[in-house]
Amino acid sequence: MHVSTGVGAPRRAVEAAFAALLLGMLMAQLDGNVVVAALPAIGADLDDPDAVAGVTAAYLLTVTVTTPVHGRLGDRLGRRTVFAASVLVFALGSALCALAPSLPTLVAARALQGVGGGGLVVSAVTALGEMFDRAERVRRQVWVTAAFGVSALAGPPVGALLAAGPGWRWAFGINLPLCAVALALGLRGLPGRRADAGRGFDVVGTALVVLGGGCIVLLGSSEALAAGPAAVPLLLVALLAAALFVRVQRRAPAPLFPPALLAAPGLARTIAVTGLGGVALFGSFTFVPAAVAAGTGLGTGAVGATLVALTGGQLAIGLVFAALARRWSRMVPWGRLGLGAGVVGLGALAAVPWTGGQGALVVAVVGMALTGAALGLCLQAYTLLGQSCAPPEAFGAAMAALTFARQLGGALGAAALGWLLLAVPDRTAGLTAVLAVAAVVLVAALPLAPRRADEPPPPPTP
Repeated sequence: MHVSTGVGAPRRAVEAAFAALLLGMLMAQLDGNVVVAALPAIGADLDDPDAVAGVTAAYLLTVTVTTPVHGRLGDRLGRRTVFAASVLVFALGSALCALAPSLPTLVAARALQGVGGGGLVVSAVTALGEMFDRAERVRRQVWVTAAFGVSALAGPPVGALLAAGPGWRWAFGINLPLCAVALALGLRGLPGRRADAGRGFDVVGTALVVLGGGCIVLLGSSEALAAGPAAVPLLLVALLAAALFVRVQRRAPAPLFPPALLAAPGLARTIAVTGLGGVALFGSFTFVPAAVAAGTGLGTGAVGATLVALTGGQLAIGLVFAALARRWSRMVPWGRLGLGAGVVGLGALAAVPWTGGQGALVVAVVGMALTGAALGLCLQAYTLLGQSCAPPEAFGAAMAALTFARQLGGALGAAALGWLLLAVPDRTAGLTAVLAVAAVVLVAALPLAPRRADEPPPPPTP
């Protein structure tokens, strides 16, 4: 096992740091799912049920737009510093959420909590790439996938139980002891500041990312905004911010996203296909329950139960990947397999609204399992491939770009597919069109995906 903590940390400290990274990632992912289940109780308690969606939108917004910032700060200050700061900000945001006397206060606290949550996710992806060699990263990737799966499975029931029992405020208060554990475990074994770390920070680029990314996330997280008159202005602002960002990055002395990263074909292709995967796999998730209900005629509770197939597919492929990828360690074929599974899975889900009868349920479960497997496989394969291709001096920026592409792709996909659904007069036909277009996006991603020549050769087996 290769360790590059910069402080000669012993194996026990490295294992503790690995546990801290997983715990931080789990908190950041789980929190969103827990709070969604508690939203009705929050709206009733704070006497503003109609505006409660802002509680989730604020968190999603700041998690996404701060991702590139955390990655670049990690390159400058070290993973240990950024992780510790992220834990403290997340804990402070959680405490303020638990004490919030009104909905506006809660939304503001959730935005602050999201700043910390974004740092926890990026710190985990980046630090794992620096702490372990390629073979060890493959072995440990199953734990990262398990963290995502557990957050999806456990989040809603935990949120519902807390809201019905001690109260929704405990959905935030429970984070405080977990943050203390993560901080205690991670401080010693995480990588410190690199000796060759540069100085300076791209303030203008950061502002443009926050502006443009924020517009896209708002469109993806708010159906009212996406379908209202503000949609076109928000989209134009996002496009203008993106154009200015590209120009600024070419001239900035310390760019947030160094243009040199795109000079590595493997990394550039990995970021591109990750963004398209976000559009198709994350962007279409909102529409899957409606498609299943339309085809099977099941009620809300039964449809929710079938969604376990998504997480089941993700966890199953994670176990298969962990067992086989150590022998077949090339990530390019694994990534393409994930894209192919997504095409088949989304295609099957597109057919569900028209299938009817018992066959619709079978097709839905198979489609969801394949889609979940595609999500898990693409997440693992392209994260590991990005870690192998990223230059050491901009490792955090590369991993942040990868995460940002996935998150922004999901928001853009949700908005675009939502517009498509509204544009089709018949809702059943619209649901089919949405999922079919998502499958086509993955088909388009296949020729853009990294090729065998783009992947660095695996190290020789000793």
